[in-house]
Amino acid sequence: MLDSSYFLSQYNSLKATALEKRYITNSHIEPLLKSLSNQFSQTVLGTSEAGLPIYGLQIGSGSKRILIWSQMHGNESTTTKALFDAFNYFDLEDYKPLLSTCTLCIIPILNPDGAAAYTRLNANQIDLNRDANDLSQSESKILRQTYQNFKPDFCFNMHGQRTIFSAGKTNNSAVLSFLSPSENTERSLTPTRQQAMEVIQFMNQELQEFLPNQIGRYDDGFNSNCVGDYFQSQGTPTVLFESGHFPKDYPREETRKYTALALMLALDYISTNEVSGERYKPYFEIPENEKLFYDIIIRNALLDPQKPNVITDIGIQYTEVLELDKISFKPKVAIVGDLKENHGHLEIDACFEHVSHPNYDVLSKDYEIVFILLNLKEISLLLNDNLT
Repeated sequence: MLDSSYFLSQYNSLKATALEKRYITNSHIEPLLKSLSNQFSQTVLGTSEAGLPIYGLQIGSGSKRILIWSQMHGNESTTTKALFDAFNYFDLEDYKPLLSTCTLCIIPILNPDGAAAYTRLNANQIDLNRDANDLSQSESKILRQTYQNFKPDFCFNMHGQRTIFSAGKTNNSAVLSFLSPSENTERSLTPTRQQAMEVIQFMNQELQEFLPNQIGRYDDGFNSNCVGDYFQSQGTPTVLFESGHFPKDYPREETRKYTALALMLALDYISTNEVSGERYKPYFEIPENEKLFYDIIIRNALLDPQKPNVITDIGIQYTEVLELDKISFKPKVAIVGDLKENHGHLEIDACFEHVSHPNYDVLSKDYEIVFILLNLKEISLLLNDNLT
């Protein structure tokens, strides 16, 4: 059984340091692909709608076959970093048994066009995770063909989620979230779903030591156009990974570490157990995700001196913008109102004093601002000034 503490003790020396922050594209992973050990076989599975290569990797010789893909949404890169971190562990003697029991087929970036543009969608503005039925995009066809050729026993569908999610109705950010997708609108507890649930409950059990009450369960509403739902309905247990927000970790460097650990825990569990689905029930002890967070909440703000009895809260979210091959975080007013049920990754108490736009306008929804005036004093809302 994988020793999680030992895994984490090795992490800094094995981390794929060439990949960092949020912007990860083919050009970032290609040098690493060239340096992978000869344990990996590599191929180009096809090309994206804009003509970029989609790479496929295979490693291991075991009978348990696991298909893994990342960056189906181009701006969800944390799991790609975690994959390359995990690859470095495969060269260690400790992990040879896993590779003798399992065979892994991995697509590190399924949507290279979206990755380059830092968008959820592909070059044709299609969400690949809503294309399971139509197969209208080359990327979708490549994934489906890989699935049919490889014939996996398990699928790992690796994504990233926004900073808004909490682990249940708590003030704990959902650092990681998981889902065993539904196979039908009734959300039936089929044997396939239960097998995926069993893997997830084991990951959660092991990760609680390091992320106490910071793991969520994603919504299991059925959508036949979603790839995970489709593969699950085909009888292949499918686990959705969602890499979320670790406190003050907007580059997602802490999150990637725990994502890599979660991945290795899941692989180790499958490699050393016959996953029957019988041990699925603790899955439902994982709290469902709630959308309770804003990046910044300014509390107890007087917005209009002409209305001195009106005190309110201001919720601000960052918009991620690609600028010169780097991601900038732009503050934007998301809501003005009573946010007592919500939490901020940063909270500022205005103490009933006047808060205004820098040009002295009354703040309202959709204002884009880099600082506010609190009693005429500038308060920066920029990420580097407050949250890193």
